[in-house]
Amino acid sequence: MEKLIYLDNAATTKTAPEVVEAMLPYFTEHFGNPSSVYSVGSSNKEVITKQRETIAKALGAKTDEIYFTAGGSESDNWALKATAEAYESKGKHIITTKIEHHAILHTGEYLEKRGYEVTYLDVDENGIVSPEAVEAAIRPDTILISVMFANNEIGTIEPIKEIGELLKDHPAAFHVDAVQAIGKVPVYPEELGIDFLSASAHKFHGPKGVGFLYAAVPDFDNLIHGGDQESKMRASTENLISIVGMAIALQQATLYQEENFNQVQKLGQELVNGLAAFDYYVNANEDHLPFVWNLGFPGVQNDVLLMRLDLAGISVSTGSACTAGTVQPSHVLEALYGKDSSRLKESLRISFSELNSVEEVQDFLSKLKEILS
Repeated sequence: MEKLIYLDNAATTKTAPEVVEAMLPYFTEHFGNPSSVYSVGSSNKEVITKQRETIAKALGAKTDEIYFTAGGSESDNWALKATAEAYESKGKHIITTKIEHHAILHTGEYLEKRGYEVTYLDVDENGIVSPEAVEAAIRPDTILISVMFANNEIGTIEPIKEIGELLKDHPAAFHVDAVQAIGKVPVYPEELGIDFLSASAHKFHGPKGVGFLYAAVPDFDNLIHGGDQESKMRASTENLISIVGMAIALQQATLYQEENFNQVQKLGQELVNGLAAFDYYVNANEDHLPFVWNLGFPGVQNDVLLMRLDLAGISVSTGSACTAGTVQPSHVLEALYGKDSSRLKESLRISFSELNSVEEVQDFLSKLKEILS
């Protein structure tokens, strides 16, 4: 069996050993329900508070602005639906872009069926939405703008700070899906003018099934009703084990952020140097995270290439893991190049983490050469 070379870290990352180690005691020793009044439970309430403090510190946020969720998709849903309901008396207009994650786009469609109007902004050939386009789309009845920090398929970094600046004097809330950015680059929501921010632990070497919503706006509604957890804003027994893992993972990612970023930049440079021997192109090759590369080989079908790379022990993807296995082309690439572009059927996403090595990139290039020869 071929040695696994995992190059799909935008889909998920390997849970770090120190994260697993920190989680283990909460499976068997410290297993009490944090909502219970006796000590084995109430002590875990204190543990949750400490994890919330750790995450808030990483974002330069207040502790009471962090709400634990089941992941990025729930956080996105919560931000959009709760804001729509809370601000309905002020307006029913929402702005987003055509290249958002489906957790945003499908939630937008859901709200449209309930009488809200959603404007889906175009992006340029590099996947960037212009602040001017956002400003031009704002109306008196606009209640929410949602723009992702970094795109999950092409890695494009959006002008979040500029958009936050132009919204300073507008009552609309600003939501940012930062799932692909948290832990990789500095993200300080207050400095960027962000009201709501979504994150998911498994994108920065934490466990799956847990994330958080940063909310600097106090007047928004519950998404899940029931118990009094999360300051009475999200009912459900807290996922203590995963919350502990997420906090450790983000703490480590923040501590070694610059070192990790530099390592991934080296991997990207090795990739580009090696690709010089191929006929290829890079989609959205300006201002993108070095963690995510979306590239194609003219005349080579991506589904066939994906399968052959998998057989060679190399894991890459054709786009978002949330749409993997479907026959639909990438909505992100369609927004950039049009639905008839050959790039939709030729492009692969390669995504790194600091755990990848230069040797793995070289092995990938070697296998790629064999396949394309």
